[in-house]
Amino acid sequence: MDIDVGLAAIEEASRKLSNWGRWGKDDHSGTLNLVTPQDIVDAAKLIKTGRTFALGIPLDREGPQNGLFGGRFNPIHQMLATGTDAITGQQDWNKIRYADDTLNLCVQGATHWDALGHIFYEDKAYNGHDPRHINARGLNVLGIEHSKSKMSGRGVLLDIARFRGVDWLKDGESISNDELDACAKAQGVEIRRADFVILRTGQMERCLAEGEWGGYAGGDAPGVKFENCYWCHEKEVAAICSDTWGVEVRPNETTEANQPWHWVVIPAMGLCMGEIFYVKELAEDCAKDGVYEFFFCGPPLIITGGTGSPINPQAIK
Repeated sequence: MDIDVGLAAIEEASRKLSNWGRWGKDDHSGTLNLVTPQDIVDAAKLIKTGRTFALGIPLDREGPQNGLFGGRFNPIHQMLATGTDAITGQQDWNKIRYADDTLNLCVQGATHWDALGHIFYEDKAYNGHDPRHINARGLNVLGIEHSKSKMSGRGVLLDIARFRGVDWLKDGESISNDELDACAKAQGVEIRRADFVILRTGQMERCLAEGEWGGYAGGDAPGVKFENCYWCHEKEVAAICSDTWGVEVRPNETTEANQPWHWVVIPAMGLCMGEIFYVKELAEDCAKDGVYEFFFCGPPLIITGGTGSPINPQAIK
């Protein structure tokens, strides 16, 4: 597609691709409604060996957040009770010796889902919900809790880096709809309705190999072009996920909007989106056996009114 990306293109795509009202006026789940019980049953049949791949990154101080976007920070893990407390008698009053801890984190600081109330288009959120219902007490509409039982189905990996014959794409390199289709064809896999599509650019692997996150969580990145919103709508995917921080290419294709693809896929389409996925081991296994489809499961934490949720999604082959 040849799109002159800007506010006009965003408005046009938002109008043409809107899913408002498709699943009812009170819908809070968007494209996850595409997944039926039979889809999950069929996806479970893809499990042949039981090989399981964790797609989340650790929740620790070594994560990618450095405040580059929105002041996000890496998880802060603190102990409330320790083994030292136990052996020095500090817990004997309670007649039990134990360890306990706490975790303070940004819900979108590591591997995560975005909730549908995360992005607005002008004065509306997905399905016409009023952003004023999203306030200091949380998301009274479109919170991540609405996805608590809707995150299982057929997963498909599109290994764009391997398709191009490189270890990783360079920051700023974009992925077209035609390339997504060509990659799927080369891998012998078909994108179907209700799929959870996972893209590998290799950007995270580059950062891990270099031992430096740099601008990973807010800076330039490889990713899909704006036109991808049309691809996701046509394919009727349940979700799209990536090993980058924002799925779409940065620098963006326009200076008129920050993250223009986000402007369409979340508030207009209600498309479920996963970010900062770790896919190296899954990709290596897919390349080895030539099987790029699997059972996918990645339920969010039930954070009432959350704009997203940290996850450790699983791909099972």
